[in-house]
Amino acid sequence: MAFRGWRRLLLGRQNALARAWRSRRGAPSLRWKRCRHWSAGRTLDPEVRAFLEENTEVTSSGHLTPEIRLRLLTPRCRFWREKPDLWPYGDPFWAIYWPGGQALSRYILDNPRVVKGRSVLDLGSGCGATAIAAVMSGASQVLANDIDPIAGMAMRLNCELNHLDPFPIAIKNIINSDAGKWDLIVLGDMFYDEQLADGLHRWLRKCIRMHQTEVLIGDPGRYQFLSHSIHNQLHKVIEYSLPEYTRQENHGLTSSIVWSYQPSSNSLESC
Repeated sequence: MAFRGWRRLLLGRQNALARAWRSRRGAPSLRWKRCRHWSAGRTLDPEVRAFLEENTEVTSSGHLTPEIRLRLLTPRCRFWREKPDLWPYGDPFWAIYWPGGQALSRYILDNPRVVKGRSVLDLGSGCGATAIAAVMSGASQVLANDIDPIAGMAMRLNCELNHLDPFPIAIKNIINSDAGKWDLIVLGDMFYDEQLADGLHRWLRKCIRMHQTEVLIGDPGRYQFLSHSIHNQLHKVIEYSLPEYTRQENHGLTSSIVWSYQPSSNSLESC
């Protein structure tokens, strides 16, 4: 099965992933659950590292951020052609550089003032590109968050590729919990399920009310995002035209937008 089949499968399994985010559990079908928080000095599991290095390709082309090198699944990888069920870990959402994350990363690289000297939380970090962009642009503190421990390992490998010291990674669902005070929260491609979107909406409002956190959201205009009530409280920051490769791999989506989330005072008081 070609990787287009993989992508369709992952899109089809997003409901299961959304349930995992909502229930405060890890990603569905994970077979490797050794870590919950990665400090900068934590070593990588040699077996999993070897598997990821063998079955992903280092690439910086076909995306909005050629400055960032990432390990992704590409046409030259064995699992591009294999049946998805042969992948031995949880569904590799992290192995795709999704368009919302691309837009956020591009915006941060082009506008380092957005993160320079500030603390940044990258929610649902996946491959870690946006967190990497924040480090490259001078953020004083970066925490990447995902519910898949294999994503955490991929992020560490991607830090190495970009000659960066690894940043801390929290492998847990922090939605609906107190994530602490952050100057900026960034999240891309997270609005793929209505209930998850509702939970994100409430949690982000709480973060803004309690800590005056700034929130930036990246999304290519998926229906679940555009139709959600949060869309009425967004300010469009910038829109990027997607490279041809990314368009082909995302069912013809042509652009991706960075939004600033600016809920009304009444909305904040009700959360």
